[in-house]
Amino acid sequence: MSRPRVVIVGAGFAGYQTARTLARLSRNKADIVLLNPTDYFLYLPLLPQVAAGVLEPRRVTVSLTGTLPGVRLVLGEADDIDLEARTVHYTGPEGDGGTLSYDRLVLAVGSVNKLLPVPGVAEHAHGFRGLPEALYLRDHVTRQIELAAAADDFKNCSSRCTFVVVGAGYTGTEVAAQGQLFTDQLVRRQPLREGLRPRWLLLDIAPRVLPELDERLSTTADRVLRQRGVDVRTETSVEEATSTGVRLSDGEFVDTRTLVWCVGVRPDPLVAGVGRPMEHGRLLVDPYLQVPGHPEVFACGDAAAVPDLERPGEYTAMTAQHAWRHGKVAGHNVAASFGVGTRRAYRHRDLGFVVDLGGVKAAANPLGIPLSGPLAGVVTRGYHLAAMPGNRVRVAADWLLDAVLPRQGVQLGLVRSWSVPLESASPELARVAGGPEKRATAAGGAATPAGSGSGSPVAKVSAVRDPGNRPAPTSDDHAVRDPSRPAGADADKPAAPSPVRPVEGES
Repeated sequence: MSRPRVVIVGAGFAGYQTARTLARLSRNKADIVLLNPTDYFLYLPLLPQVAAGVLEPRRVTVSLTGTLPGVRLVLGEADDIDLEARTVHYTGPEGDGGTLSYDRLVLAVGSVNKLLPVPGVAEHAHGFRGLPEALYLRDHVTRQIELAAAADDFKNCSSRCTFVVVGAGYTGTEVAAQGQLFTDQLVRRQPLREGLRPRWLLLDIAPRVLPELDERLSTTADRVLRQRGVDVRTETSVEEATSTGVRLSDGEFVDTRTLVWCVGVRPDPLVAGVGRPMEHGRLLVDPYLQVPGHPEVFACGDAAAVPDLERPGEYTAMTAQHAWRHGKVAGHNVAASFGVGTRRAYRHRDLGFVVDLGGVKAAANPLGIPLSGPLAGVVTRGYHLAAMPGNRVRVAADWLLDAVLPRQGVQLGLVRSWSVPLESASPELARVAGGPEKRATAAGGAATPAGSGSGSPVAKVSAVRDPGNRPAPTSDDHAVRDPSRPAGADADKPAAPSPVRPVEGES
């Protein structure tokens, strides 16, 4: 009797944990295949530290082949799923296509940047969901400080050293906090014109920063940001973006060359074509993470609307905390489906959150106990080291070096603006000039040249053939400045990474 084949699509928090749990439980009783565009798991919570020069890029990437023994990695992006034939079609990194058959399928494709119909944003803003975007921001910020220091014109200098971050959820708050420290260090070696210093603005239409968290954590973060010099603007949004600045909802025009878009995320467009019931763009599943009508198909992470058994009638939030736990349950339930162990329903209770504010500052509430200052910083970094599935010694070494040595303010020039457009179905991949056309589907969908730089998304078209259902529409249009749900809130994603950090550690 042949071993059942399990295909896991996506190696984010949910997919990685599914593969790890399943490999441990199955003991070679299943053929486990992991389909992912990159050969690493990205630890999103530490991505702001990469952008700020604290950590080297490879520190937040964990090798899939090195940490998932017994799991076969296939590099590629899924673009078509046939539920009846039980196949997944994918496009490889060099443009070649392939098909994987499965006995069990786990959809853990995650999420992409959430877009709002604000004029100019798609053309002039950049997201913060993947390593290429973090590398681009690090180079861009460094370049703006260098150009500002050499500028003769006061207005030009001021514009280049003004940085606007939209969205005061986890990601935006940490990017602004780390960014202010980074640019302050840069100008110590390259002084600006007299009377100028780097200026960071953090905008959100919510009434406070970190609106998803306990108000005490929000207050702590707000105080640290303001003391550091970050201009926090709540109940404020962007009305228009141009190449030279942004117009705010209060009528003010801010001269800037930097707009970082951290207003949250939306489910990966792939799940919209699965042809099964949806909930706000996410694939509806039962408490066992199975797709109704297709017990061989599981979904978890940001792509799945999982019933919250602790809050009847609601669904778990699109956070890294839930995705990580979803993956563990999915691994158990997939193993149970072929006779290894028993299945379990997903049930989770938050035990706290941590938010790294740079330096020795953080906000945390482990077990509901609010902490701030250096103690919160120790708890936060301790949690990250415990939660990371690899690279712990390297991360700790970089933190130590950052504490005693100045950061290296140099541009690497590896990622250009056009290669990380905000409208991208694949934020984990940078576009390559002259690269293969991506992702034409097996059904003959249109494709966009990977190196087009036009600002239009690389097509991720799903032509899922399930004759009994029509593809449900995505829900990325419903979040446009709805006063009842803050545009800057990552909790209505995430993540993490936006990166949401649970306190309970699972390494």
